[in-house]
Amino acid sequence: MFNLHLIGIIIYVILGGIVAGVLSSAASFASLASYPLLLSLGIPPVYANVTNDAALIWNSLGAILSSGRELHGHWKQVSYYAIFTVVGSIIGCFLLLSFPAKVFEKVVPFFILLAGTMIIISGRKKALTQEIPSSWKKLFFMFMLILVGIYAGYFGAASGVVILVLLTYLNSSNFLVTNAIKNAVCGLTNLTALIIYSFTSHIYWLYANPLAIGMFIGGYLGPIIVRNVPEKAIRWVIAILSIIQAGIYFYQAYFV
Repeated sequence: MFNLHLIGIIIYVILGGIVAGVLSSAASFASLASYPLLLSLGIPPVYANVTNDAALIWNSLGAILSSGRELHGHWKQVSYYAIFTVVGSIIGCFLLLSFPAKVFEKVVPFFILLAGTMIIISGRKKALTQEIPSSWKKLFFMFMLILVGIYAGYFGAASGVVILVLLTYLNSSNFLVTNAIKNAVCGLTNLTALIIYSFTSHIYWLYANPLAIGMFIGGYLGPIIVRNVPEKAIRWVIAILSIIQAGIYFYQAYFV
């Protein structure tokens, strides 16, 4: 006899994964949906973060498959940028296993809010000039990629949008291409975290698998949606979602 309760949970997780997948590949905000979803199932915060990383791999795969035209000719950039975020992710994973995630809780809201603001500012910069950043600026942004990689491996909320902002300053490609590069870089970063966590932590595979199915579907749909929505609108959606998520984490950090 079928366990209707379990089937209901699986459907709930898959649907939540689709929403998270679209948010991730289109607006870099999977955690706005997937992390609270896993918490609602009673998974402890650290393990929810780890389980979320396991599912995000399939979101990235779906987004990459759907972004073939944008990624064509840009895989060298993907590999180059991913080196920095992967190194950071390795460091961040071991920090998470050594220290409680509460270390970042009080600064995360401001970090997310800053990222949302920067996505608007970077859009205006790109509209005004297409100049390639000077060498010292590139070095600065590469260093920032390592720091964001550490943050992604340690906690992860809104790390995708920060990587998107940094990539906007690092290359002169249009928003669609930059977003596709971001999805591929995040995929490699999350894959690194998953490999480490598979051997050092606990992943709730009962929930990670249906979440991965939903995220794969959502990840594939995200780039299609982005192609048919004006860039300015996408940037403002990201900024608004940043404010919402910053508010949620601010409340949890200071009032709960």
